[in-house]
Amino acid sequence: MSQPIILLAAGASTRLGQPKQLLRYQGQTLLRRAAETAVAAAGGAPVVVVTGALHGELLPELAGLPVRVVRCAEWAAGMGASLKTGLQALEQTNEELKAVVVMLCDQPLLTPAVLRQLAAAHHATGQPMVAAEYGGVRGVPVLFGGGVLPLLRQLPDAAGAARLLRQHPGQVAPVLFPEGAFDVDTPEQYAALLRREAPAGC
Repeated sequence: MSQPIILLAAGASTRLGQPKQLLRYQGQTLLRRAAETAVAAAGGAPVVVVTGALHGELLPELAGLPVRVVRCAEWAAGMGASLKTGLQALEQTNEELKAVVVMLCDQPLLTPAVLRQLAAAHHATGQPMVAAEYGGVRGVPVLFGGGVLPLLRQLPDAAGAARLLRQHPGQVAPVLFPEGAFDVDTPEQYAALLRREAPAGC
């Protein structure tokens, strides 16, 4: 079940103090890890990586992968701007978009299997949106069906995908992904991630 994917990697990581996209985990940067996860889950469908604050610095991490990289000039306005840039790039493939998955590069425990579950739940439930559920909330990664893509296009630049999930809760099917609560926004969270990686007893 192939699925076009937008991977958002446009932020400046202000809370972290260094580019989170280039942090390393299990021998890879978070960006490379996320991009490989997206490619594996897409099943040959297009994968668009949206950059912003960094562009040239991130390109080497995507070398050799079948992804399209686009830079969002208005990245500083917010996630909505990056989302719309990615959506526009997908639409330029001239394929009729029936659904799109949106993911971030700061959820290092995300797997292709979780992304495939989003598509499977969309097919099984008919719900126009399918969101990962963790820590009592629903959020990214999230699948948007074709019927709600116009809502994505109308998102304010400063808003993220979560706004649509909050505005239309009855149209969202959940996929449990407890590890989704583990993201990397602060030095403390990155340190906690590295502790997970360390062998027992270290």
